[in-house]
Amino acid sequence: MAGGKMSARQKMINLMYLVFIAMLAMQMDKEVLSAFGYTNSKLVDSNMSTKEKNDLAYANLATKASEQPDKFGPLKEKADKIQKYSSEYFSYISDLKTKMIADIEDKKDYESMDKTDWLDSYFFKGDNYTAEGQEFLDKRNAFRENMINVLGADSKFAPAIKNRFNTEEVVNSKTGLKVRFLNARYEGFPMVASLTNFTQIQTDIKNTESDIISDLLGGQLESEVSMNNYNGIVQLDKNAFYPGDKVNGSVVLGRYDPSLKPTRVELNGKPYDNFKDGSVVLDLRAGAVGEKDIKGTIFFMENGEEVPVPFKSSYSVISKPNSAVVSADKMNVVYRGLPNPLTISIPGIAANLVKATAPGLKQVKGSSYVLSPRTGKEVTINVTGKLPDGKPVRTPKTFRIKDIPPAMGTVRGQFGTVRMPKSGLANTPIGAGLPDFLFDLNLRVTSFKVKVPGQLAVIVNGTKLNAAAKKALSKARRGDIINIYDIKAEIKNNSYKLKKVLPVNIELSN
Repeated sequence: MAGGKMSARQKMINLMYLVFIAMLAMQMDKEVLSAFGYTNSKLVDSNMSTKEKNDLAYANLATKASEQPDKFGPLKEKADKIQKYSSEYFSYISDLKTKMIADIEDKKDYESMDKTDWLDSYFFKGDNYTAEGQEFLDKRNAFRENMINVLGADSKFAPAIKNRFNTEEVVNSKTGLKVRFLNARYEGFPMVASLTNFTQIQTDIKNTESDIISDLLGGQLESEVSMNNYNGIVQLDKNAFYPGDKVNGSVVLGRYDPSLKPTRVELNGKPYDNFKDGSVVLDLRAGAVGEKDIKGTIFFMENGEEVPVPFKSSYSVISKPNSAVVSADKMNVVYRGLPNPLTISIPGIAANLVKATAPGLKQVKGSSYVLSPRTGKEVTINVTGKLPDGKPVRTPKTFRIKDIPPAMGTVRGQFGTVRMPKSGLANTPIGAGLPDFLFDLNLRVTSFKVKVPGQLAVIVNGTKLNAAAKKALSKARRGDIINIYDIKAEIKNNSYKLKKVLPVNIELSN
């Protein structure tokens, strides 16, 4: 451009143009260097922000692992390895950057970092690598393999890690020849370009950390909310029904997690420690008949604080059948003048919620009653109660009222015709009883008549023969039948009047 047949003026113009081009080229180089420096600064800031986010995620995972070791413990073990390998590789790159710019007085003067000699001599020796260059490759390869080993070769992060931290040969776009990784990336590059490259490696480390830790926590959350962890739970409005009742309730989804363990449990106001595989195992006594509540609180640790989860349910305790119910309808009888014992209950309803009413009926205790019938031939007992759902139930029961059957005179406890000697009869008391009667009544004879064959009847007050009766008896002979009749008797401690007492006969044996 400056040669040929040109005037001095043209030569001067051309020379000035070359100088201008050179100066412009130099100015472009400085701008490129500054651009590398600007990018490096931004990457450093980004790395600090990502580190803070990663540290928070690690702390969060550590807290959850301490609260729920079975659930988050294995994740924390994996995260600890990820953090260790990342921290070691990040520190190695930081040390390398420090060494490279150690002689640069102003660490922010990126335009002065245009030389290539430091890294060329640090990594390369002729056609071979220095020990430091080989160490750089080994550190990069080790980090890549360690991370994949922790996550597994089939991890979705494995391809990204292989790509970010590969050390494979690079194809030269101009020549088409393969160039070794270290030569292709660092040989002959300005210091600021390599500095930015190292910072980019640190960015890749932090971003890889962030992706993995977020996925560990997010994957656990996704697993927890997966529909595979849910079961259908039937919630009925009550846990006991009667024929004809409407069965009302709902079906809800509940998540079952065997690795979730509470810190403590309170059941019905008391500490309870029977829980297994993520559930509270109930082991209670049903108790008396009636409606029972099950309520309490399960406490879990979350973010360092104890979180209460209340629960409440109920169930009904009904009477346990221990015998068949057989009713003789024609035998529904109560006796006038006696306290007839009755058991009155409604299955499935507590005794204190059952009420029975009838003339002469009195409750003794719980379901035990006594009925003392009054006038009439029948008595109806009205039984009412309240079912567990609050609905009332009413059951009437009718009994026939009968008088106490006639008693029978006795001698020596024997009924009908009794054979005995004359001397024995004179001092034997006359009694009365009710053979085969359901109640044991204490009868006392107050008077009777004695008829000896051939003699006038004698009235006796009390239970033994008086003098007149004994005199008439003395005239009796062997084989005579002595008739004891018109016997009057009463029930001790009872005002009821017996209707009749049948006679008893004595056949004299001598």
